[in-house]
Amino acid sequence: MRRLRYAGWLAVAAVVLAGAMALSVSVGEADLPWSLALDLRLPRTALAAVSGALFGVGGALIQSVTRNALASPDVIGVTQGAGLAAVIAVTAGLPYAFVAPTALAGGLLAAAVAFLLGARSGFTANRFVLGGVAIAFALRAGIEVTLTTADAIDAQRAQIWLLGSVNGLGWAEATPLAITLVVALPLLAMAAWALRTSALDDDTARGLGARPVGVRAGVGALGVVMAALATATVGAVDFVALVAPQTAQRIARTERPPIALAAVIGAALVVVADLVARRVLAPTQLPVGVVTAAIGGPFLIFLLLRARRA
Repeated sequence: MRRLRYAGWLAVAAVVLAGAMALSVSVGEADLPWSLALDLRLPRTALAAVSGALFGVGGALIQSVTRNALASPDVIGVTQGAGLAAVIAVTAGLPYAFVAPTALAGGLLAAAVAFLLGARSGFTANRFVLGGVAIAFALRAGIEVTLTTADAIDAQRAQIWLLGSVNGLGWAEATPLAITLVVALPLLAMAAWALRTSALDDDTARGLGARPVGVRAGVGALGVVMAALATATVGAVDFVALVAPQTAQRIARTERPPIALAAVIGAALVVVADLVARRVLAPTQLPVGVVTAAIGGPFLIFLLLRARRA
């Protein structure tokens, strides 16, 4: 019964995603022939969908490992690490092609430091989250200092990246992310299987032959890579990795965020947010991260209130 309900919600989410993508391609500043609209708007919409899916997957894996609804790449420092690296690259005058790889390295480095803090005397989820929060604050301070001392034009370019945007991006950015997601499918299937043992306490899991610390570290690392890749490509699109997994878990009524449903909801969320960002102040196009932050802020308050009641 549970699997049937989950499959139903997954089908509903897929239909919503398909409808959102069709609407995003159809709606624009000018009425265009369908073939031309596909050429102009489909690449951007595809990038929004695949990056949202990666954010959803990354958030689902990290939240499952830490067993913490508030643990997402935005909270544990991955986004801030990528942001600081990207800001340094932009303000240093590096070509734009170097910004994404530099941001990816920054996000992974920040996550590695958080893992090291959590791995002292055995990997502890709470220590990992708290260490990530501390790192996130320190990196955010570094971003502010770098922007303050940078050239005004470079600082403005960096601010646009920090807000998260798919403006001017398309197939060149969407294709590598899509390939990564497809290649990672076997790993994600293994992660979903391994997470079944993570619901048990460590002694019980070891009694069943599992290695809970290794599982948590491996699955968490996979989630960080997924989120860092998306962040490096489209910038800091906040709250998607937080909202999508929690929405998926609540509607599917599962013990932990379901990976596939979180991916589809994350994709639909970014596609809809990008459509709103394009149309709400047209012809001015807002960064998609502005819209996701407007959605994520109230959702975070909702989670905090639920946690307080619990």
